[in-house]
Amino acid sequence: MGITIFVDADSCPVKEEVYRVARRYGLEVRVVSAAWLRLPEDPLIRLQVVRDAGNLDAADDRIVEQAEDGDVVISDDILLAARCLEKGAHPLTPRGREFTRDSIGEAVATRELMAGLRETGAVTGGPAPFTKSDRSQFLQQLDKIVNRLRRKGSGSPSE
Repeated sequence: MGITIFVDADSCPVKEEVYRVARRYGLEVRVVSAAWLRLPEDPLIRLQVVRDAGNLDAADDRIVEQAEDGDVVISDDILLAARCLEKGAHPLTPRGREFTRDSIGEAVATRELMAGLRETGAVTGGPAPFTKSDRSQFLQQLDKIVNRLRRKGSGSPSE
């Protein structure tokens, strides 16, 4: 079975980079979103619009439902990344951070800590602005992951 790249698309700044890598290797891309998005005319790229007013995680749930061992999931959502790791998928943030079974626990704990600090007002503001360096790091990491999976014939996430 081939590698599929899932994109948690509603706020993903690297969709064009994903398409470029997918075309290079002939990989299917499933762009999952809560709203319609304009996509390039390409048989490898499919949009899946998930509408469920009562469920803010409906798009995430769809990704988890469809992702399989050896697929790649592009998302900044740490809880989605943890769920995808359980299925054998390879989560990667738009800034190029790959989550593994060894790193996800710390990432989830840090997320919870920061949420608590934001609730108390101790921390305000969000992440740093997205840069060209972030985009470059993402491209390098996605290419590295795809090549590793192709060599392995699509294996389980690195430890």
